[in-house]
Amino acid sequence: MSQTPTADQLRNRLVDEILAERRVPADVERAMRTVPRDAFLPGLELEGAYTDQAVTIKDNPGKPLPLSCASVPSVVAMMLEQLGARAGDNVLEIGAGTGYNAALLAELVDHGKVTTVDIDSDVALHARTTLNATGYERVTVIERNGLLGAPENAPYDRIIATVGVWDIPTTWWEQLKDGGRLVLPLRWRGQTRSVALTRRGDELISEGMELCGFVPIIGQTGEKTAALNADDSIRVHYDEDQAVDTEALAATLQPGKTALEMPSTQRVGGEEPFDGVWLRATASDDRVCRLEVTAQALEQELVRRPAIPVRSPVLVDGDSLAYLTVTREGAEAERPFRLGAAAYGPRAEELAQDLIAHIDAWGSDRLTVPRMTVTPTADGAAAGHVISKPESHITLTY
Repeated sequence: MSQTPTADQLRNRLVDEILAERRVPADVERAMRTVPRDAFLPGLELEGAYTDQAVTIKDNPGKPLPLSCASVPSVVAMMLEQLGARAGDNVLEIGAGTGYNAALLAELVDHGKVTTVDIDSDVALHARTTLNATGYERVTVIERNGLLGAPENAPYDRIIATVGVWDIPTTWWEQLKDGGRLVLPLRWRGQTRSVALTRRGDELISEGMELCGFVPIIGQTGEKTAALNADDSIRVHYDEDQAVDTEALAATLQPGKTALEMPSTQRVGGEEPFDGVWLRATASDDRVCRLEVTAQALEQELVRRPAIPVRSPVLVDGDSLAYLTVTREGAEAERPFRLGAAAYGPRAEELAQDLIAHIDAWGSDRLTVPRMTVTPTADGAAAGHVISKPESHITLTY
């Protein structure tokens, strides 16, 4: 008769699974084997607490994403690796969530300090309660808008955001030590990547970035969403600095329109990521947005199927657009999928060719990660191709 696994056994099994997929620093591994995630998720079955999945802890009625959730454990490990918190560090966390991540940080900094901030009173109370119950009373929990940070405990050696951030607030710059590290799920041109940034005077310089997805922080409204058909089953997501004519695009995507399809020379395997196409395109092209096509639109065959229906890169120009596609071709077993473009509108061919150029540029060096440089908007225009936001300028260089 098999015995029900204990919390310790399940926790160690989960960490073993994460280690099998990615390298995790020894101190992060130790923290994840020590902190009881189940204690921060009361009411959830033990097995569920030790599955590599996000868990919603507070819904957001009327919105597609929850107000707060416990992040995927493997993503937690990845971001803690990026953060590189050390014993004695003073760390600020934006987004308290369950309190689990703050407990991990407390383990990592040992006799250092951890402050965690959350805008929601229920979430902050939950974090405080669970941290107290698990022996992490030394963590400071503050109910506050995370965009303000926590100046009373600054300056910080490390700042980590566990919510999606569209712009980097000046307050975080002011509270981060020179030489300190900021890790955040940064959102631009429809994508989100966990970026590790080190402060070098008046610049933040990246030291790596990883694809991720997070609930957006409350209080930033620079991302826009527009329906491109009456059923709201095709949507475009774009930034406030992009000139997107949603009415013209909607007119272009009328039922019965046929896509212009253009293949690239680039193929991928079944498990091979191609999100780098999106990333590379944003380094030089301000027309990059995100296209979302629902299952309803696919069933009605309103448009050619995008590479990933809920989130595919799309180039938008006036009444025309071109987006990434993936087509299975059996001629090459190792890499049976061909990347390409589907385009609509008067400039369909031009946009398709431009997207193919981005695909080919990525294909020539698939593993290269760009260097991101962030400067405060108040310092004036940065050199090179700049993604401009109210509080920060972003450049990407390959």
